[in-house]
Amino acid sequence: MWGRFGGGKSVPGRIKLTRGEPQQAISPTSAVRAREGPEIDAAEILRPSNEERQLASKARIQEASPPVAETATVVVEPMPESRSLDTARVAKFKKELSAPAVDLDALRELSWSGVPPNLRPTVWRLLLGYAPPNADRRETVLARKRQEYREWVPQYYDIPNEDRSDDEIHTLRQISVDCPRTVPDVPFFQQTLMQTAIERVLYIWAIRHPASGYVQGINDLLTPFLTVFLSEVFEGDIDTWVVSKLSEDTLLQVEADSYWCLSKLLDGIQDHYTFAQPGIQRLVFRLKELVRRIDEPVSRHMEEHHLEFLQFAFRWFNCLLIREIPFSIVGRLWDTYLSEGDGFAEFLVYLCASFLLTWSEQLQQMDFQEMVLFLQHVPTKRWSEKELDMVLSRAFMWRVMFNRSPRHLNSS
Repeated sequence: MWGRFGGGKSVPGRIKLTRGEPQQAISPTSAVRAREGPEIDAAEILRPSNEERQLASKARIQEASPPVAETATVVVEPMPESRSLDTARVAKFKKELSAPAVDLDALRELSWSGVPPNLRPTVWRLLLGYAPPNADRRETVLARKRQEYREWVPQYYDIPNEDRSDDEIHTLRQISVDCPRTVPDVPFFQQTLMQTAIERVLYIWAIRHPASGYVQGINDLLTPFLTVFLSEVFEGDIDTWVVSKLSEDTLLQVEADSYWCLSKLLDGIQDHYTFAQPGIQRLVFRLKELVRRIDEPVSRHMEEHHLEFLQFAFRWFNCLLIREIPFSIVGRLWDTYLSEGDGFAEFLVYLCASFLLTWSEQLQQMDFQEMVLFLQHVPTKRWSEKELDMVLSRAFMWRVMFNRSPRHLNSS
């Protein structure tokens, strides 16, 4: 599990919790402590209103807390559009990163709401535990890890097929088929050297992780790392990047960092990609139960039309929603993912529930076929970080409220 981290979640945006009259702001630490507050029945949290289900300026979640006849209301107001670029926040990041030993809890709390793009490579290496928090050891460790990867390239990849086993040949063939399908709407990834880099990293990862080997979807998980670490050597928009302009040594360094960070990520969700992918099936079941408790009408509508969550949510969990949103905002999504540490898989369930229920009203007007087509091609092409932050904020608050009940989702 990457970093072996605990909580350390930052409240996304301005969040308030009220019980009857006055409203009281929740700080990041108090919001997390609320999980240990008085037990409530999470199933009694009232469904969001029509306005809440839309990507609007705020989301309200109402919770009935028996036996007191009062209503708790959480109001989540989205962050400004360029929160990760806010001058004060950038200064906080730089202060944390300049310390002799980075405070990882503080860094996670800052990063949850977005990392400045120019600091993202450094922050991601730290959050995943690839780079050590102690500054005096960092370059030595990174140099050693990068050299290990360079040595594996001739050992595992640059060999003739005659020296590979049948299983290894099959793995390489499957990866080579999937590479052109990786983020097909971003031309950068179709460059020949980029395709080779993707294939090389995935093949070496598969050979060194025989328990799971390569599984379709892992190719998608590699792309945010490649993009972020290439941003250290390229300027401007990704559409202007030309990989052939890089030296072989620079490209191998980017591959090495991407390999190790992908490994750290997958270490924490390994059973998502082992035989039969039991980890993903478990999360799909929990998502179905969570949606039933949050929004019973849409849950009932889906059940009446025999729509199984596996028919759409399996891909969501398998690719961590990369295929469901514009690639331009995937980095922002992964800032939150990597800030979650050990709580990542749990948060992913709440995130997928928030994502799905964005279209609750529309789904209730659809039949089976319409729902399947809609959920396989959700209308997010024009989404920006603003819409994504709204979904993240709603997921955060649902988790805080449900975790106040130790019985929540106990049927899973």
